[in-house]
Amino acid sequence: MVPGTAFAYVTLLTKTSYLPGVLVLHHGLRAVESKHPLVVMVTPSLPRSARDVLRKQGITLREVETLQPREGHATHLIFSNGSGFELVEFERIVLLDSDMIIRRNMDDLMELDLPKDEIAAVHVCACNPRKLAHYPSDWIPENCAHTAVTHPGALPPPATPETPRPYHQLNSGTVVLNPSKELLDAIVHFLQTSDKIATFSFPDQDLLTAFFEGKWRPISWYYNALRTLRFVHPQEWSDEEVRCLHYILPDKPWQSRVTPPDSPFATVNGWWWEQFDAMIVNLECTDSEGWKLMLANVDNVH
Repeated sequence: MVPGTAFAYVTLLTKTSYLPGVLVLHHGLRAVESKHPLVVMVTPSLPRSARDVLRKQGITLREVETLQPREGHATHLIFSNGSGFELVEFERIVLLDSDMIIRRNMDDLMELDLPKDEIAAVHVCACNPRKLAHYPSDWIPENCAHTAVTHPGALPPPATPETPRPYHQLNSGTVVLNPSKELLDAIVHFLQTSDKIATFSFPDQDLLTAFFEGKWRPISWYYNALRTLRFVHPQEWSDEEVRCLHYILPDKPWQSRVTPPDSPFATVNGWWWEQFDAMIVNLECTDSEGWKLMLANVDNVH
């Protein structure tokens, strides 16, 4: 256990190409003066060079294995977020994706009133603005919970049996949970036995949505501010309210220093680079090898 704390932010790192995301996430937590550490779950696939960079920044590592269904049962799916439940040395963790930045302190999530067998998360955005063919067919704006939000301080109306299916779905980018071996065992059992697994489009969030059906608490969009919300749901969005910004979709900001000015992501991608530039100065001073590895994994051309 990290000395002197019962709470932690936790993310997963499986490959060096996401190391820039993790270090910027860590920088953001320190910049907003969070009281709680970042713990990075690493899988056997992560090279020692990346692990060394994290350790030199004072980040605690935890070795974990990814979860997979039983053999012959949707084995193309790999689940990662279930591993957070095994960190039983902590009373409460906030699980974060590694493609996020922190813009405001959100330590209040550690004090959220949450029963031991429940989780908290933000609703999924079901608008599918890029019209991606592999997304579920009922992911359309009129079925999206965020469409019903009228201002940045509001939550979507509570889901009922009559509301569209996406109203009942969560985005797994930010998940508040109470680690428990019992819950982890139950999730693994569900993963290995449920016929629903083969129907999942998004492994982690579909698993959590299904397993915690009726037992996940919605929290405000700004704890997992999907970057698409800024232009898809402008009535809900406020730059000043964003606590945690999530760079969903495959193209990550560190893959290109320059975003076309007419891109809807130009402003928010610039926020990532602002935090990167502040982080890299410290890294260059404290870990020259880590600095070189970092630069090898970002497009740092101005």
